[in-house]
Amino acid sequence: MAFFRPRVSREAEVRYHADIEISKTFPELLAKAREAELTVRELRAADVDDIELLAAGQAFDRALTEALRGAEAGQRATFGVKAYDDRIARRKAKATPAGAEWSAEVERLRTLREENRLWGMPRVPRAIPAAS
Repeated sequence: MAFFRPRVSREAEVRYHADIEISKTFPELLAKAREAELTVRELRAADVDDIELLAAGQAFDRALTEALRGAEAGQRATFGVKAYDDRIARRKAKATPAGAEWSAEVERLRTLREENRLWGMPRVPRAIPAAS
């Protein structure tokens, strides 16, 4: 008796291999984000003006976004190639220890990025144009 096993799509295979390559850079991206966070904390402790703090906060946001992209790629790669096409396979993979670890890392980075966007970057008042 032959069983029918559908293959995954070619697009899923290509995306899977691309995600593996992206996830290899995750430790470097996370180190850059930690350095940017340290810079923001040092500037905040030194009580610098809002312009410098805003620039450091934006650099931290960019570093966190890149680290988040790497973590999401690692999460998808850990889930496996079948998870790109099948939501059931994705849910099953999320329940594994490795899948849960990557999911927690992705959520932690998202939370950190949102916290930085809400409270880490000061709002710099803009000049109101003069009415003619």
